[in-house]
Amino acid sequence: MTESIPGTPDFAPSSETREATSDKPGGYVWQGKSALVIGCGYLGAQLLRELTRTGWQATGVTLSESSAEALNQEGLQVLAADLRTSDLQVLTKNKPAVIIHCASSGKAGAAAYREIFFETTKRLIKEASFEHLIFTSSTSVYGQTDGSIVAETDLAEPERETGKILRETEEIVLARRGTVVRLGGIYGPGRCIPLQKLLSGEAAIEGSGERIMNSIHRDDAVSAFCLAARQNLTGTFNVVDDTPVTQLQWHQWVCAQLGQPLPPFVPRDLNRKRGWTSKKVSNQKLRGRGWVLRYPSFREGVTELLAQRA
Repeated sequence: MTESIPGTPDFAPSSETREATSDKPGGYVWQGKSALVIGCGYLGAQLLRELTRTGWQATGVTLSESSAEALNQEGLQVLAADLRTSDLQVLTKNKPAVIIHCASSGKAGAAAYREIFFETTKRLIKEASFEHLIFTSSTSVYGQTDGSIVAETDLAEPERETGKILRETEEIVLARRGTVVRLGGIYGPGRCIPLQKLLSGEAAIEGSGERIMNSIHRDDAVSAFCLAARQNLTGTFNVVDDTPVTQLQWHQWVCAQLGQPLPPFVPRDLNRKRGWTSKKVSNQKLRGRGWVLRYPSFREGVTELLAQRA
């Protein structure tokens, strides 16, 4: 697991909201603050576990009753609710300190994106009671294709309709003085799509492999959300690791670990779900707020995944 407190906060919480831990020098378990996590999938469930472990009064919301039941059996507090129709005033009657919207779109198209992200977020802002809103977006909103370094102040004008919907949602969150987290490609225990494709023989390298990949380990993403919640950060933050790599570099390194040849080279897939982009996403803004990565590159994370597979 990641450290509970990945760096030094910009402020010291009051005695009512912290107590020193015995196992981590200088670390704190946060007491008395409440959080509502919307979406308890691969990322949201782990975030809920970490918030609960570190003393937050954390509740999760998921559409699936079976998922809610399974997480409740872990000792987590999870409700099954459809935010499109639920009474949000009742759901947030205790006015959580933070709502973290990290619902997944799955493989949905633009219509579902608008419903899951924009409409639900707009409804939360209008009807729910809360102090701070954190919205999960994607680095896919950066449409750059020239391999340049992009930071939060750079142009974010995606070509795909799904990306445009994320940008619309970002704007209404920022207007509410909330936080936008732009996640890179997330991977971790039980989930690493490029590795799964490589192991199954489905992998291919597009063009000459020049497309740049920006990744983030699930546990480092969780620590970024926890930091944003603790520090009440506002604005936009990129959440990626320190080491963007080309698709070719990724496959060369992983294939060397596996002792197998590179997958075949194929033409660029310009119809990729998130569009064909290539840029190096900078994480320096969040790094400057004390965020510390356990997996600064894909190498540390994939090494661990390969060891678990052995």
